[in-house]
Amino acid sequence: MLKDEDRIFTNLYGRGEAGLAGARKRGDWDGTAELIAKGGDWIIDEMKKSGLRGRGGAGFPTGLKWSFMPKDSGGRPHYLVVNADESEPGTCKDREIMRYDPQKLIEGCLIASFAMQAHVCYIYVRGEFIAERIALQKAVDEAYDAGLLGKNAAGSGWDFDLYVHHGAGAYICGEETALLESLEGKKGMPRLKPPFPANMGLYGAPTTVNNVESIAVAPTILRRGATWFAGLGRPNNTGTKIFSISGHVNKPCNVEEEMGISLRELIDKHCGGVRGGWDNLLAVIPGGSSVPMLPKSICDDVLMDFDSLKAVQSGLGTAAVIVMDKSTDLIKAIARLAAFYKHESCGQCTPCREGTGWMWRVMERLVTGEAALEEIDMLLDVTKRVEGHTICALGDAAAWPIQGLIRHFRPVMEERIAAHRSHLAAAE
Repeated sequence: MLKDEDRIFTNLYGRGEAGLAGARKRGDWDGTAELIAKGGDWIIDEMKKSGLRGRGGAGFPTGLKWSFMPKDSGGRPHYLVVNADESEPGTCKDREIMRYDPQKLIEGCLIASFAMQAHVCYIYVRGEFIAERIALQKAVDEAYDAGLLGKNAAGSGWDFDLYVHHGAGAYICGEETALLESLEGKKGMPRLKPPFPANMGLYGAPTTVNNVESIAVAPTILRRGATWFAGLGRPNNTGTKIFSISGHVNKPCNVEEEMGISLRELIDKHCGGVRGGWDNLLAVIPGGSSVPMLPKSICDDVLMDFDSLKAVQSGLGTAAVIVMDKSTDLIKAIARLAAFYKHESCGQCTPCREGTGWMWRVMERLVTGEAALEEIDMLLDVTKRVEGHTICALGDAAAWPIQGLIRHFRPVMEERIAAHRSHLAAAE
């Protein structure tokens, strides 16, 4: 378990003051100018050494991503864009950072922007996050009033402006290029890559898009040292992570823990265990609704990090742990997710536009058992034709929950079909 002295988000539950005075008492904005004075190359090198991997889902090394920004961009401005469009079902970590620890994010924006030679940063907030956007804007205003943003930000010699942009409530805008399109005032539809945002992003200029948590942890990493952060967690899966645990647990919660903690320890220590006891566990979705579910047999000893979950054909994603006990109708749960992805598809790519609706309709028939047995294999085949054949990962997100269901719970699906047939036969 993570020691209290190693926690980065010390006001995650809002027990302290969320304002600038409270944040400074917790160590935020301490020696920011001195960190910036060490130079952009030092900052990026420290972030690389820390081993921090993006906390938005993909897990790409953050320092490496920052280093992709060109040194010479032909006079074009550089931008940092923070992805606060937290729309993945089950995920609610960034929301709490914006509510209760916003100065960590704001300070991180300044330091990261300086490292990438950006004078402007935009934070794109999910459309449904009204209170969070108000809280974040208040924190930004406080930082401006205190001279921490604007001309000579925090006495660093770097001019820096930060803008909070409120989205309109579209899941697809969580994809980085769709987010950039939306920021530009266009319909949020993913762009083809290449060109990648580091070369041609917002307004055609070099841009880095990072998750809220990835940016918010940067100042603490630089203050305490890359070696400290790299010493937490497991190799290639270093540091701390905010886990959002919901579903059939006794105490759903957000908690900051060490990467690589076992799933069982996470649930037992922080959530009071599974409702009805661990033996009542049926399945867990370990990283937000888009990653494949895992049955209890794997959950018994799986570790919560990128590589461990990839090894069992799932993923850490946003670390949103959705727990389902034996009362759950798994087929109905996945059908509900299929409906969500059908609704949120932007419709740009044919496999996703047509495939999400097709998969949802088959799932609805599987819920009642009206589907034929051979349709299970047909459904699996369609998920493979959607997965990896779209511009962005929404096609994968729609396919993976269904693949996880078929992989681990095919007998349940077959039983549902058999039961429906028996019912029909008895009624004749």
